[in-house]
Amino acid sequence: MIPEIRIEDYKYPLAEDRIAKYPLQERDASKLLLYRNGTVSESVFRKLSEYLPEESIMVFNDTKVVPARLHFQRSTGAHIEIFCLEPVEPAEYNTAFQSTERCSWKCVIGNVKRWKDDILKLYNPEDNQIVSAVGLEAHLISRDERTGTVEFVWKGGYSFSRVLEICGSIPIPPYLNRESEPIDEKRYQTLYARIRGSVAAPTAGLHFTEPVLDSIRSKGIDMERVCLHVGAGTFLPVKSDVIAEHTMHREPFSVSLDLLKKLSDRKVKTIAVGTTSIRTLESLYYAGVDCIEKGFPSDIAQWAPYERDYPYSTEESLKAIVAYLERNNLSELRLGTRIIIVPGFRFRIADMLVTNFHQPESTLILLVSAFVGGDWRKIYDYALSHGFRFLSYGDSSLLERA
Repeated sequence: MIPEIRIEDYKYPLAEDRIAKYPLQERDASKLLLYRNGTVSESVFRKLSEYLPEESIMVFNDTKVVPARLHFQRSTGAHIEIFCLEPVEPAEYNTAFQSTERCSWKCVIGNVKRWKDDILKLYNPEDNQIVSAVGLEAHLISRDERTGTVEFVWKGGYSFSRVLEICGSIPIPPYLNRESEPIDEKRYQTLYARIRGSVAAPTAGLHFTEPVLDSIRSKGIDMERVCLHVGAGTFLPVKSDVIAEHTMHREPFSVSLDLLKKLSDRKVKTIAVGTTSIRTLESLYYAGVDCIEKGFPSDIAQWAPYERDYPYSTEESLKAIVAYLERNNLSELRLGTRIIIVPGFRFRIADMLVTNFHQPESTLILLVSAFVGGDWRKIYDYALSHGFRFLSYGDSSLLERA
């Protein structure tokens, strides 16, 4: 049954001056809120390993943010901002990034009503010669109120990933109320970012430094990676009064066979770094249910966790995915998920969560509430009254599942 949740119940006062507009000079100098056994306390992020159970599994999302924001200009002089969301043709991320002449993407388009049928030229006010040599153009294929399909065409034999590096800018969150700056190219990216595809950073990972990672390894903690490409939907507020009317966006993810085997034989705690990692991990159970019932996995639907009771254990479900991959000589599971985690959700894999402080009335606040058994307001009241910095460049928390 879809939970009856009013989004106004997840509102809290977030003043503009509490939003961290820039990162701290040192990544691991951020504050760390601790929620354990219903009690809230605080520390500093560089001491994170002290609060983690030995020989646990810690799961990181190694997606990499691409400079997916592009500024174009019409012949009339009007400016059109295009924000690449996901590839359409070719539809696979790596293939799209390797395209050398043209590709099309689903995009958020600013000023879309002012874009008629003309071909847009990239805005290049400083007449950068490298940018001019690329000659990037945008052709509008189709559109609706906020998004559209755009075909990009360029010269020079560059891959599209290189075109974005030359012509694009890092899409920092709109709530920062500023343009991206050189500091964002480095700091709006995790140290371990590896696979291009996100238009937003998995921000829980922004605090990690090499010394912090080394201290985690020294405790015998198994550090594993998944990849979920974060979509622009992560920036979109919940506009409906009740969560049942909110539509989640699809995000592609991949999990290695080796990690699936470890999770299926799990005898230690699992720590998810970020809401993207936890959504990936918790999606696995439902992929496994498909393997049991249909013989193959499919994308995870938004309300799948709430539609019925499932008779299978987590171990059975994960082992079904392992068996499917081995039967088909596959080294990883690749799917998409629209899963929404709200109060009433049954967590099956994650025991602890590292996460930042999220926007009021967001799906991520609902996820935190589900994880801590409804205790989210105690956590956020503490953070607000103890000088914590909020949102993407803000401070961090380590939460134990209630």
